Amino acid sequence: MTGTGARQVLTDGFGRVGPVVRAALEGTDTAARTWRPAPGANTLAWLAWHVARGQDAQVAPLAGRDQVWTAGGWAGRFALPFDDDATGYGQSAADVARVDAAPELLLGYLDATTAQTLAYLERVEDDDLGTVVDRSWDPPVTLGVRLVSILDDCVQHAGQAAYLRGLLPRGA
Repeated sequence: MTGTGARQVLTDGFGRVGPVVRAALEGTDTAARTWRPAPGANTLAWLAWHVARGQDAQVAPLAGRDQVWTAGGWAGRFALPFDDDATGYGQSAADVARVDAAPELLLGYLDATTAQTLAYLERVEDDDLGTVVDRSWDPPVTLGVRLVSILDDCVQHAGQAAYLRGLLPRGA
């Protein structure tokens, strides 16, 4: 990482998510991507999809852009049985079970979403981070707080994917 500004820190953070998810998905088949260590647990495929969907749905409005999911045709490629605005938040165990795609598709979407996030971060200045972006909370949410929250969610779910990969039965 070069530089000390918030933009560099956020860029570095978002740039670390993809490699973690990539390592978790590498070489998996459908059985591995949809395996659950316990009934109702999240699957590797769902976690990978949700990392990208959550980031995409939250960063796009901040950037003043359409979501990669719809604008980039990813919703059609995945052909999931959900509305296009679904991100995984609040989904049932049955919904989680409906998510699977080849690693190339999951990672392609994550890469496209990350590229849009990083392009947006190139425009963000440290002074922008104090701008209020959501007044529905008390205290109101600033751009900096929202970006850290998005990054935190991505990192947590990427870590869960890595952990789940380690739990997979041997040979999966």
